[in-house]
Amino acid sequence: MARIVKVEMQMIDLVPKVTRVDAIQSFVSQETPIVTITDSDGATGTGYSYTIGTGGPSIMALLEKTLAPALIGKDADRIDGIWRDLLFVTHATAVGAITSLALAAIDTALWDLRCRKQGLPLWKAAGGTRDSIPLYTTEGGWLHLDPQALVDDALEVQAAGFRGSKIKIGKEHISGDIARLSAVRSAVGDTYEIMTDGNQSFALSEAIRRAQMLEDYGVGWFEEPLPADDVMAHVELARRTSVPIAVGESMYALSQFKDYLQTGAASIVQVDVARIGGITPWLKTAHLAEAFNVTVCPHFLMELHLPLVCAIPNAKWLEYIPQLDGVTSEQMRVEDGKAIPSEAPGLGIAWDWDAITAGRLVHHIVTAG
Repeated sequence: MARIVKVEMQMIDLVPKVTRVDAIQSFVSQETPIVTITDSDGATGTGYSYTIGTGGPSIMALLEKTLAPALIGKDADRIDGIWRDLLFVTHATAVGAITSLALAAIDTALWDLRCRKQGLPLWKAAGGTRDSIPLYTTEGGWLHLDPQALVDDALEVQAAGFRGSKIKIGKEHISGDIARLSAVRSAVGDTYEIMTDGNQSFALSEAIRRAQMLEDYGVGWFEEPLPADDVMAHVELARRTSVPIAVGESMYALSQFKDYLQTGAASIVQVDVARIGGITPWLKTAHLAEAFNVTVCPHFLMELHLPLVCAIPNAKWLEYIPQLDGVTSEQMRVEDGKAIPSEAPGLGIAWDWDAITAGRLVHHIVTAG
């Protein structure tokens, strides 16, 4: 059996190409830890994670000082066992964002390694349900944009075959959100999907008020209307509206999704492969949602989520936010508004190592002996 003999860790910062503003924050930086694992056969696998602007050095420290040394000598194909072992090693800091994001960088690297050795793309190795997925875009729906800018972007992507757009909401007064949504709905027609995202900015009473308004525009979902740790407030909101409630990007464990699903607090699961801790728990969450007949529409990381949503039967959408264009030699394939997963063995990401080396901020290597 092949044992892990080397773990290389580096971090780059991917500055967004467009201004990204929502109801609670601005995206000015994306620290991206990258992990490459080498086994005793000489095979390698590369995975990654991310933070929005802060926390990257903490993730890198956890990887270098604690997790990478614990990997050396492990059977690289025992992915679930490794994930559980590493979770126990970090039990004092789990469940939490830094630990989950660090675990994700390792777990995605192990899946890449396995798929490369088996000669399979991830979307087939993890299930192979479909060979494409419809896209909706978020890049033209940020909160600082005026209604005409929202309309222009929605019409552009609609002409390119996209089926939907996400509009950020959370203006100080509800009239501001109404102006944005009404302009876009009038422009794109009734069959184009509009998703909305509150980014955890509302109290329950205001979320109920805004949800009543959203019903008038036939929106696809109301995303993160409330703080993610308030399950019972989501239960009450879901009871008070016909608009589907979407949650998941701010949740870091399978059991948190279980609580939402058991209580009927959400009808769209937006599990994020980095924030849940990797592909291993992502697939478990997706299958849990399937048991509740709930749709999975993951948050962000489109290049990594593409093979995952094509692996499972209960995915409906992939969120279009380009992330890796500057550090990959091939971009995600898009045809008529649908994303097509790569047939290449592994995650399907063609890393540009020269660009990564030129831009890295942190670099560590842990080896056997």
